[in-house]
Amino acid sequence: MPKRPSLPDTIAPTWLVVQLLGTLFVAGTLLTAREPAAWIWTCYGVASACWLGFVALASRRPKTAAALLAASATLPAAIVGWAGDSSAIILSVIALGRLATLTTVSVGAILGIGLLDIALAVASHLLAGHSLGEALADPGVMLLLVLIGLNRRQYEVQATQAEALLEQTRVAQAEHARAAALDERTRIAREIHDVLAHSLGALGVQLELAEALLAERSDVDGALTSIRRSRRLAADGLVEARNAVTALRRDVLPLADALASAAATHARDHRVTVDFDTDGEPRPLPSAVVVALVGIAREALTNAGKHAPGEDIRVRLSYEPGAVKLDVRNARTEFTRTGEGFGLAGMRERLALAGGTLTSGPEDGHWRVLAEVRS
Repeated sequence: MPKRPSLPDTIAPTWLVVQLLGTLFVAGTLLTAREPAAWIWTCYGVASACWLGFVALASRRPKTAAALLAASATLPAAIVGWAGDSSAIILSVIALGRLATLTTVSVGAILGIGLLDIALAVASHLLAGHSLGEALADPGVMLLLVLIGLNRRQYEVQATQAEALLEQTRVAQAEHARAAALDERTRIAREIHDVLAHSLGALGVQLELAEALLAERSDVDGALTSIRRSRRLAADGLVEARNAVTALRRDVLPLADALASAAATHARDHRVTVDFDTDGEPRPLPSAVVVALVGIAREALTNAGKHAPGEDIRVRLSYEPGAVKLDVRNARTEFTRTGEGFGLAGMRERLALAGGTLTSGPEDGHWRVLAEVRS
């Protein structure tokens, strides 16, 4: 995104104002000069023409313009010792000061031209028969203007670099935001796909079973049971789909908060005790990890409600160095499954995409689901 110009720059760019003022100073110096020698006026005329050439070519051919500006500073510097007034030094320092501010010219070149002009000024004073003190006065002014110009040049260079760095930062932030948005869209798409694939697949199986029971065995009771299962699957799938779509409209909750909410909801709906606790130092986790672990907790709670109804459940979230673990346990009963259904299988695949592993099975009289993600 290009930088918006400031109000003064919209009226007249800074460089144009400097060149305009410099031109006015050059014109004023020529009008007030008192020089009897024609050859000095010739030098003034050539230096002024070089200045005008610089002004005309500064934006189109900066290297040629810089060479003309250097000539405009050097010619008057070479004759300051013979000039009848201060016109020569004024013309020289105007051009030299402007040269020192140019970012298109290296600092080495600026210092070289400045030292050359100072040497010429000193030599012209000495050749004209002036004392050493007089010979050093004008070069001192020239040196001061060079230093002031270099200071201004450094400011402009830093401002340009800062603007470039800011633009790079904006681009990087935009790319990061775009990548995060794509990652979030991918996550939501996977959520909806998993919900629809699981729910609709199981629903289709139950409806096919009901059709077969009616068509082949005329088993009305069995078909009704299958239809009731289909209705429950449809209701559960609708709830999960709504949860996935809701994620598009709000940020993902912190993992501990989301797990606590799931545990409280299950305890309320099934009228059992769900103990939830955490240990370790909480830390931010990627949204894919949070969603996967919350989904595993919900699936484990749902399985506990189906296969061990009335039994209390313990949910523990552990933040360990380099890993996060989710441990869900419930007491086993004679109705508890000894295998893993489609729900946990789907969660296992989803957790694998987030870089984690999932194990489940009997342990010490409990059914345990353990999810671990390296982070």
